Amino acid sequence: MKCPKCQFENPDDAQFCIECGNSIEFHCPKCEAITPVTGKFCKACGHNLTQPSEPAPKELSFDEKIRKIQKYLPQGLTERILSQRDRIEGENRQVTATFPHYAC
Repeated sequence: MKCPKCQFENPDDAQFCIECGNSIEFHCPKCEAITPVTGKFCKACGHNLTQPSEPAPKELSFDEKIRKIQKYLPQGLTERILSQRDRIEGENRQVTATFPHYAC
């Protein structure tokens, strides 16, 4: 079994690489279950392990978010948002929705 870190060929029963000491356990990129390196599908969730996994999207900072949407906002609005930056927070409202019930 090859070490995922140094690619050294280890005995099949090895839990740690005998060359670099790295754990030989492979974690499924979807559910993080420990799966044998030789498997094609995750034993816990069935995720296809032969396909390259997409990296997790990077969380953007406030400044990056503003730069990204700035071209869609009027100039004055961008400046107002930035001037009140420390006071900006989400708004939660309680909503009640009613749906009519029709008897057939």
